[in-house]
Amino acid sequence: MMAVSNGEKLRTLFFSNFTISACTFGGGGVIIPMLQKKYVEDLKWIEPDEMMDMIAIAQSSPGIMAVNTAIIIGYRIAGIRGALCSIVGSVLPPMVILSVISFIYEAFCSNHVVALVLKGMEAGVAAVMINVSINMSSTVVKHKKLLNDVLLAGAAIGAIFFGVPIIRLIVICAVISILAVLVNSKRERAGEAG
Repeated sequence: MMAVSNGEKLRTLFFSNFTISACTFGGGGVIIPMLQKKYVEDLKWIEPDEMMDMIAIAQSSPGIMAVNTAIIIGYRIAGIRGALCSIVGSVLPPMVILSVISFIYEAFCSNHVVALVLKGMEAGVAAVMINVSINMSSTVVKHKKLLNDVLLAGAAIGAIFFGVPIIRLIVICAVISILAVLVNSKRERAGEAG
């Protein structure tokens, strides 16, 4: 990989986040795969597993998931200045768009064509969300850890078929994972001692 100057990284962070934020509709579920494609696949600045960790942290943090993810990516790549460039790049397009829309709100919300366009976007957002779910699930399954597979399937079944609140599923999966790590580390220590 070619060495990139810090200034070039900052420009790339700003313009990448600006472009992604300006050209995507549907929130974090749509923006996250775009960020993943840019920073993992195209630029190769972040490893896929590291990106999954960043998404998990961003999703569990208060605030907008897409902006949280952009901040974490920016910080990882270029420190505080990278995080600031990512914030401004992510937040500026929606601020401008919402400011413009607020001036023409009445004409905008009652326009039949605009309503149809937004309905069409919903279908696109649904397709992207399915794609994100498949990609994130395949990353978990790729590691071939039975516990991860069981937790993924159990959480999906609990949420879809039994209506278990997501926060409860997150807490349950976190507790089970922590217990598994503790048991494994205890086994490893016992194996090293014996």
